[in-house]
Amino acid sequence: MVTEILKAIFFGIVEGITEWLPISSTGHMILLNEFVKLQVSDEFYKLFEVVIQLGAILAVILLFFHKLNPFSPSKSAPQKRNTWRLWFKVVLAVIPSAVIGLPLDDWMDAHFYNYVVVAITLIVYGIAFLFVERENSHRRAYANSVYDIDLKTAMLIGCFQCLSLIPGTSRSGSTILGGMLCGMSRPAASQFTFFLAIPVMAGASLLKLVKFFGKGNSFTLDQTVVLIVGCAVAFIVSIIAIRFLMDYVKRHTFTA
Repeated sequence: MVTEILKAIFFGIVEGITEWLPISSTGHMILLNEFVKLQVSDEFYKLFEVVIQLGAILAVILLFFHKLNPFSPSKSAPQKRNTWRLWFKVVLAVIPSAVIGLPLDDWMDAHFYNYVVVAITLIVYGIAFLFVERENSHRRAYANSVYDIDLKTAMLIGCFQCLSLIPGTSRSGSTILGGMLCGMSRPAASQFTFFLAIPVMAGASLLKLVKFFGKGNSFTLDQTVVLIVGCAVAFIVSIIAIRFLMDYVKRHTFTA
């Protein structure tokens, strides 16, 4: 059991780092599973891989709670309206991935959930960032804040997010690339990506839970401990990763 907890800590660290940096958390989890395997059923592992993302989501909510809270008493009426508009844009951006992702979820897992696809997509999107950064150096961003994003841009970012259905395609990477191509600054694109993760990852986790229990599965005590440890570690590491990334993109490109 101690060994499994240590493995869960390791998976939580990888999830917390790779979820927010544009390098594909799912891709790295698939690669990690080739070397470090939890002694659990395949059904539970698929659930574990998605549900520990809830820890990462809580980190976003904690760090940006004031900005995301439309009921904050310290906000003026215009600021509260801006917060509601921001949430509307986030919901709008979720629609494409919900419409396309829900019907294709099982099919994508069956056909593309392997290390070969991951290796290819990690390389492809690494190169894509090089090209986008080079082209972006000649442009001036129209949106330097998440509040500056228009509805068309929000919808386009949501369409870019659909690319992350392919394992190895970073959800944050695809949406950041989409945001930058649409004229957003790096910090604005990164922050909008964090906010977009809340409904997307919560929905994905809920879907996996429904499928898991729908097949008549249940948790053992050991599995529950592994799940809680993975979530807790992902939460702590995510706080560090998000703070690092938001500070990094203010002064550096994604070329590295």
